[in-house]
Amino acid sequence: MQVRGPELVRRLWSGVRRIRPPRTRRGRRRAFQVVVALTVLALAPATWMNATAGPRVRGVADVPAAPVAIVFGAGLWNGVPSPYLAHRLDAAAKLYERGTVRAVLVTGDNSRHDYDEPDAMRAYLLRHGVPARKIVGDYAGFDTWDSCSRARRIFGVNRAVLVSQGFHIRRALALCEAAGVDSYGVGVASKHDATWAYGGVRELFAASKAAAEALLRPDPHFLGPHEKGVAEALG
Repeated sequence: MQVRGPELVRRLWSGVRRIRPPRTRRGRRRAFQVVVALTVLALAPATWMNATAGPRVRGVADVPAAPVAIVFGAGLWNGVPSPYLAHRLDAAAKLYERGTVRAVLVTGDNSRHDYDEPDAMRAYLLRHGVPARKIVGDYAGFDTWDSCSRARRIFGVNRAVLVSQGFHIRRALALCEAAGVDSYGVGVASKHDATWAYGGVRELFAASKAAAEALLRPDPHFLGPHEKGVAEALG
């Protein structure tokens, strides 16, 4: 029998209420040790991610040059980039203008006919001065690992500047490094609103998935044939 959401919550809460704290000093000490161990295990992936990627986070003005900027999708509002995505694209346009990068790979979700992140990102960059021949779209960047893995395996990118918000850039760096892309990242500043807070909390949970992906290096959801778009943009 399928248990519906409210009933499942009720049962879980009922189980939590039945838990009794240890009555002996030894029991309390053991319970404390278990809590500490679980906390360390939970935070280990985030610690790994920050230690691996932290030194490679820079600003637009001081990030080392690379052939390509990779901009990760961050949602559309009525068919145009969300404010968070627009901030990423603004940074990428500045990197191109400064000569830090020579091409921009926009990677995002195009799993539905009515939702096309890469083309919306391309149109935004065109309006901000990046030539069409310098913009390459990856239409199967369904998540960060897919974007990094496809950048290396499909588009042949081996060195890049990654562009994302500060709360996400370290995970992007760690995963792209695992995928074989030597990278620095630009952590784009954003307003500390509810979306920013949600993103920060989400990263704590996403770190465990990222650690597994970096270790196992699975195929992306859609691999497909090699594409020459980046090579042609650089040529």
